[in-house]
Amino acid sequence: MKYITYDVLDRIAFITLNRPEKRNAMSNQLVTELKEAFMEAEKDDGVKVVILKAIGEAFSAGADLEYLQQLQQFSYEQNYADSNHLKELFLQIYSCKKVVIAQVQGHAIAGGCGLATVCDFTFAAPEAKFGYTEVKIGFIPAIVMVFLIRKIGESRSRGLLLSGSLISADQAKKIGLVNEIVAKEELDEEVIHFAAQLVVSNSAYSMSVTKQMMAKVQTLPLEDALTFAAEMNAKVRESEDCKRGVSAFVHKEKITW
Repeated sequence: MKYITYDVLDRIAFITLNRPEKRNAMSNQLVTELKEAFMEAEKDDGVKVVILKAIGEAFSAGADLEYLQQLQQFSYEQNYADSNHLKELFLQIYSCKKVVIAQVQGHAIAGGCGLATVCDFTFAAPEAKFGYTEVKIGFIPAIVMVFLIRKIGESRSRGLLLSGSLISADQAKKIGLVNEIVAKEELDEEVIHFAAQLVVSNSAYSMSVTKQMMAKVQTLPLEDALTFAAEMNAKVRESEDCKRGVSAFVHKEKITW
């Protein structure tokens, strides 16, 4: 791969944006490589958690300027295909069966902020800034808003998307966009430690089903959501992971997943 690296260690997949000279700006090729990497991580039974990180000063500065200029020459059909390409990536990360952690060491802007938004957890350095600046260049944060509203609610999303303002890591944490703020020099260690804890402490099956359910229940009427939840509750009770986990709990035995 040209713009990312992919590695697996101790059941953790590391997907790393590696285009520092362009501030890890997103292009069609970068999106393609990310889709391939997440597909590889999802199908690998030896991977339980994915860490999405970046090399360089920025996590991702959004769309590549040269690429934006190319889009001006596209037909509607070409632009729709390109937009759908990004939509597929965001949906792929959001619905990935594995837990995905964003490790944001620098600014995450526009599409780059979208990448962090669709992850399950976001750890950020204090210096990192977040924002969706599309309205400042006559564009719109179309695809990410679907996920952002789910994550932080409509009111806060309106504030970010309509202003196009950048916010600090601390502000991002206060509104639920970031989970933890960690000193940049300690970020690698802290994220790996958190991922390792998930690997050994939690059932992969349980985390996967929980993620799928959280995505679905938000689209259902209340009674339908509760019926679906009851059905999944009953189904999971029959799983091998549940039987192992309950048995270990009852017998006060330590279980390593």
